[in-house]
Amino acid sequence: MPNLLKSVADRASGLSRQTALYAGNAFDRVFRAASLVQAGQTPFETLYSDGLVSLRYYPPLAEDFIELDDTVIPVERQTYRTPIVIIPPLAVNMLIYDLFPQRSLVRFLRAKGFEVYLIDWGVPTRAHSHYNLHTYVAELLPAYLNRVREHSGEQELSLHGWSLGGMFTLFYSALSNDQHVRNAIVLGSPIDSHASGILGLLNQRMADVAEFVRNRTGFRIHNVKPHWFHTPGWANTIGFKLTNPIASVMSYWELVVRLGDREFVTNHATTSAFLDRMVAYPGGIIQDTVVRVWIDNQLSKGDIQIGDDIARLENVNANLLAIAGSEDTMVTPGAAERVMDHVSSKDKTFRVVPGGHMGILAGSKAPKESWLELAEWLAERSGGRLHHS
Repeated sequence: MPNLLKSVADRASGLSRQTALYAGNAFDRVFRAASLVQAGQTPFETLYSDGLVSLRYYPPLAEDFIELDDTVIPVERQTYRTPIVIIPPLAVNMLIYDLFPQRSLVRFLRAKGFEVYLIDWGVPTRAHSHYNLHTYVAELLPAYLNRVREHSGEQELSLHGWSLGGMFTLFYSALSNDQHVRNAIVLGSPIDSHASGILGLLNQRMADVAEFVRNRTGFRIHNVKPHWFHTPGWANTIGFKLTNPIASVMSYWELVVRLGDREFVTNHATTSAFLDRMVAYPGGIIQDTVVRVWIDNQLSKGDIQIGDDIARLENVNANLLAIAGSEDTMVTPGAAERVMDHVSSKDKTFRVVPGGHMGILAGSKAPKESWLELAEWLAERSGGRLHHS
């Protein structure tokens, strides 16, 4: 009998400890989520800001080694001649590029010997509703790339763009005819939006309706003031999650199931900090993107209207690495691969890697499936080593 009582007591004690663990993790995840977030820990300097857009520079790392998932990577002290400039899309916050200490793109590139800059587009308000593709591609981007050149002392640059950031990269190169863009890395950027799976079919139907309306009424989306198209951050968060609603629901179900796993709870909070804090789209960008990229599918023919100008992809001649995600429902490999048909780059590579739209940039498989190859690809095309950092 004493043994039985002891067994029952031990089990009760174990259950109470487990219950306390679950309750503590649940409390922290709901009420103290910010304390769990691991993102944004790599130090950077803000070189310039206009009040909305800012330019970051990531200085040399203090440590001699970094962890990349379960791999230890030595920090290279000699830097490559050509700096890399990260050009993010709109609507996202910058945590995505520095998501976990062991899965941080900016920390990884810095460790691999690249001078790393990042253009932070900031948080647009309704006062920025008039910002459109021309604002970003022909005004802001050239000005900030010039500041990178002034700070680095180098004219030649490598540009890294994910999603709309990849389109900005291509549009800038096509429109400006900047011959000093040495390398362009483009991830998850739609060139043929009508070829993008179910979304592509939806875009085709939208195009049919738009054509009917234009012919019958003369109405154009660009006739409406851009203020009415301003999309707040919460709407972008919902829209992004709706591109894969099952995965979004399963993410929280898995959180409930694994509430006793502190590491999982921490990782969930960190990823959510990115997904749940998306920022606004200016109305002008919505107008340009919906009409020219989604409905009219201009890029599939190799050019796109930017303001009063035409950006022609045949003007892009930088070394090009284009990447698509095998499970990307927003920009399928078929939609992304068409870039290879239009650019004039002699050195161009297209790769499909595991992951969805976010996964190809910062998912758990990204470091081994694309980052290591990206660093190797860049190293061969960045003009050799320059100096000790």
